[in-house]
Amino acid sequence: MQTNPRLNIRQVSWANPVGADLRAAQQSELDSRFGTSDHEPGPAPSEADTAVFVVAYEKCSGQPLGCGGLRIVDDRTVEIKRLYVVPYARGSRVASSILASLEGLAHSRGYQVITAEAGSAQTDGRSFYESSGFEPVANFGPYIGLSGSQCYSKALDSHSAAHTAMA
Repeated sequence: MQTNPRLNIRQVSWANPVGADLRAAQQSELDSRFGTSDHEPGPAPSEADTAVFVVAYEKCSGQPLGCGGLRIVDDRTVEIKRLYVVPYARGSRVASSILASLEGLAHSRGYQVITAEAGSAQTDGRSFYESSGFEPVANFGPYIGLSGSQCYSKALDSHSAAHTAMA
């Protein structure tokens, strides 16, 4: 689903070099925020457990501005992983457009629930998920028992991605 006329959001493989560079930039930023590189509970996402990965490109320049993926949790649930926007493009609805694309792709593949997690150093992520219609839920999976983690969930239906795109 294209929701932002200045972006091209393309589905790419996990191994895509642009996607890998964006994920590395995100991890570097998180290392700095958390003060350690050991901030991911559980196994890191991989091509094997990622249903979808997208990269957002600026139409006029072709520059990659952000990325995001969906990790398969079970046959009805996916988790947002590696949602990232380069610093100079933040505040320009790139993240909302990536999220809308991910929600649309998840729904089109039959997933009914989309989840997310934001750590203690990601207050911007927490605000983003809450403003995008996600509800705080009990920590799940590898986040159970982690006081610094906040988990979120959102039911997907045919209107979810359209609502996110317009928010």
